[in-house]
Amino acid sequence: MSKQEATRAELDKKAQELLEEQESEARMRTYQGPLAKIIIALLCIWAAFQVYFTTIGVISAINLRAMHCIFLLLFTFLLFPSYKKEKRLRSLPPVWDILLIFLSVGSFGYLILNYERIAMTGGRIDTHEILIAGAALLVVFEAARRASGNLAILALIFLGYNWFGEFLPGYLGHNGFTLKRVLITQFWGTQGVLGTGIGVSATYIFLFVLFGAYLKYSGFSKFINDFSLTLVGQTPGGPAKVAVLASGLMGMINGSAVANVATTGTITIPLMKQTGYKKEFAGAVEAVASTGGQFCPPIMGAVGFVMAEFLGISYTKVMLAAIVPALLYYVGLLMAVHFEAMRLGLSGLSKENIPDAMKVVKKQGHLVIPLVMLIGLMFAGYTPLYAAVFSIFGTIAASWLRKETRMTPKIILDATVEGAKGAISVGVCCVIIGVIIGTVTLTSMGLNMGYLILNIVDNNNIYLTGFFVMVMSTILGMGVPGVAAYVIVQAVAVPVLIDAGVLPLTSHLFCLIYACLSNITPPVAISAYVASGIAGSDQTKTGLWAMRLGIIGFIIPFFFLDNPVLLVGVDANATTAASLWAVFTALLGTAGLVAGLEGWFVERCSLWERAVLIVLAPLLLYPGLLTDAVGIAVFAALAVWQLMRRSKTE
Repeated sequence: MSKQEATRAELDKKAQELLEEQESEARMRTYQGPLAKIIIALLCIWAAFQVYFTTIGVISAINLRAMHCIFLLLFTFLLFPSYKKEKRLRSLPPVWDILLIFLSVGSFGYLILNYERIAMTGGRIDTHEILIAGAALLVVFEAARRASGNLAILALIFLGYNWFGEFLPGYLGHNGFTLKRVLITQFWGTQGVLGTGIGVSATYIFLFVLFGAYLKYSGFSKFINDFSLTLVGQTPGGPAKVAVLASGLMGMINGSAVANVATTGTITIPLMKQTGYKKEFAGAVEAVASTGGQFCPPIMGAVGFVMAEFLGISYTKVMLAAIVPALLYYVGLLMAVHFEAMRLGLSGLSKENIPDAMKVVKKQGHLVIPLVMLIGLMFAGYTPLYAAVFSIFGTIAASWLRKETRMTPKIILDATVEGAKGAISVGVCCVIIGVIIGTVTLTSMGLNMGYLILNIVDNNNIYLTGFFVMVMSTILGMGVPGVAAYVIVQAVAVPVLIDAGVLPLTSHLFCLIYACLSNITPPVAISAYVASGIAGSDQTKTGLWAMRLGIIGFIIPFFFLDNPVLLVGVDANATTAASLWAVFTALLGTAGLVAGLEGWFVERCSLWERAVLIVLAPLLLYPGLLTDAVGIAVFAALAVWQLMRRSKTE
């Protein structure tokens, strides 16, 4: 083994260890003997069940969700260890996990058989059915403890609020509820564990995680990396720009910032360090790029489809609205990488290390067909679920266009198994989120939080309200996958903004962005910390660098909060020309802010020039003719000043 291969293997091992610390699905058990084959067969049966009943099959929503829960709990207790140091290689699961599986199947199976009868009686349940609901909640919490960790603790706090909330004063208090009432809401109703969260998991999340696995096994990720190299590999700081493009595109598909950092980061971070970037900077670039994929169209890590469902609008509207925030986020990151490379005098990769663009497109370009197919089908009016299923089969068909990328039956099996496994962790998160949403619904917590914040904020100041909601969304999103984080914030934080007068779609995007950015927000900046481990850098410094590089993501939502002209198609009064002009000035503002922070514009900036650029940025980011005129004038004057100064020194 060469030195380079040994280093890569060591980094892969380290990344896997870091992923296991932060992502429970990386800690799965492995089985030997007959049970290993049985589990593979069960995962394939689950995938077939989900594909069939979310497209052409007929099943009631509650039965689909309950069956999805049974599969999730079954695989959680089979695959996820009950404690960290448990032996991973096994022939059989522990006895207690077998008992938990029987309890899971029994409780949710009983619900499937008796739900219609109980619903017909207006929710009247017997004593033994209260016990069944309690048992179901216990297995759900145990599954969540293994698969989601901190989220289970948060859900437990919310569950406790059903009882201790009556002792709290003011808007935070309520009248209190009996155990029976809470259990009916959480298990027998459609507002708890079988509510919105599991509904999202049973449809959009499963299919798009499966689609992402098929894309990965078709070689799409390699195509993205090679194509990114051909675009920006030779430019100053090329490897960092490749990391931004490749990680952003892959993060958009798989929807997990942490997993994306652990996989692509083992390639991109060492390349950035070799180019001359500081290790903290290299780790931060990877973390920020992977995080942004969760709100980047056209797939948005499946969040966009969920948002469209909640809002009752077409996905096209959500996708169009998210384009500009995502564009500004990634343009800001690319500029930061470029300005830092110019400031440090870094070059790009040599030509011999860059693949030929035409060869890349010729050999691998057909792998983009499923993505084009997905978008095309949705624009043609098909539902995202149908589009996803067609695109999964389209991925197989596209891979057969060239021998080198052809998906064999074994590869298809591996993709199916990995896709199903990948849906377990986020699915369990969605189940336990049902406890949070059930509590919010039963106690009117969402409305009370809104009243509390609006009562604190004088004169309904929309920006101060936005600040409180930003903090709330960031906290609720910490350590939670993007889709799951969004499901939480839409129930708790979004109503606060809507009550303050913000448009619904704007409110949802505002909260989504901050929930996703919790991945790079200390003290729980999980993506940044995993990247830090791969880079061998200081965690705190990497987290702070990540916040700095992703600064546009933290700022831009406040600029579309009261004036949604930056969100395409949201402001009915905005003309196309006004929207394009707002985007143009926002791009200038992004460039000014990043240049001021990095200390490089046309050339190296003095302290006063950096200050001017940072002050200038809000004028250009805010949509308004007067602010635009002042901002552009100062921006142009500073550019001319630096050009003249550079010409004198050359």
